[in-house]
Amino acid sequence: MSKPVGKGDIPYQSVLIAGGKYHDINFARLELLKLLAEDQRVRVRVFEDYSATDAILAADFMVSYTCDVVPSLDEQERLRSFLARGGRWYALHGTNSILRFLKSGQVDSPNWAPHFMETLGSMFIAHPPIAPYQVTVADREDPLVRGVEPFEANDELYLMRTHGELRVLLETQFEGTAEGFVESDWPRAKHPVFYRKDVGKGAVLYLTLGHCRGHYDMQPLMEWYPRVERGSWELPVYYELLRRGIEWAKQSRETLK
Repeated sequence: MSKPVGKGDIPYQSVLIAGGKYHDINFARLELLKLLAEDQRVRVRVFEDYSATDAILAADFMVSYTCDVVPSLDEQERLRSFLARGGRWYALHGTNSILRFLKSGQVDSPNWAPHFMETLGSMFIAHPPIAPYQVTVADREDPLVRGVEPFEANDELYLMRTHGELRVLLETQFEGTAEGFVESDWPRAKHPVFYRKDVGKGAVLYLTLGHCRGHYDMQPLMEWYPRVERGSWELPVYYELLRRGIEWAKQSRETLK
């Protein structure tokens, strides 16, 4: 349901980056646009990568759902500038991924964009085979997760390298093997699922959940993927986290004054 608006309301300028590989980007893009449209004041420009830097710098906030989409160094600097002046960035799922399929059959996550990953606060390294896992609340006082109860996600469990000071909101625990990845063996440890990182006057909010894949999304590696995967998109709590994150992102208006 769209929120009521008044004649004097000032619209929010936003950017949605939705693009990349191995995921059902069409599905994720549409779902995110529907959520953004719940507030008629939110005006959205949609792109597949980070090359529209003028649009990003002019935005109040941005949302990204990508996989293996890496900005150029100049684009990385402009993303940092967007945050430094007070912009907010709600980054989802594979935004922090760089993937290369080796001749051995393994998947590597090369450290080719350290500036980008330092801005985001994390870099994807691996995930175990998709299976249900428990997500718990790490910071019950934060409004972004207040009232959220522990839940089970049938999703990719992100094992990441983190950068800088993160305020972890949701987390999970893992010990075992990320089969098929170069960095495959992981000792028992907690891993962030949902966190916030301040960057200048702005901030990044990162949610690792949200895997989705259709029959055609593994081309050219695989002509036909045998099943449709919707991961956490099947959970009401995931949509609640998306809505709360969008509301958080809109608060950039206060820091951009």
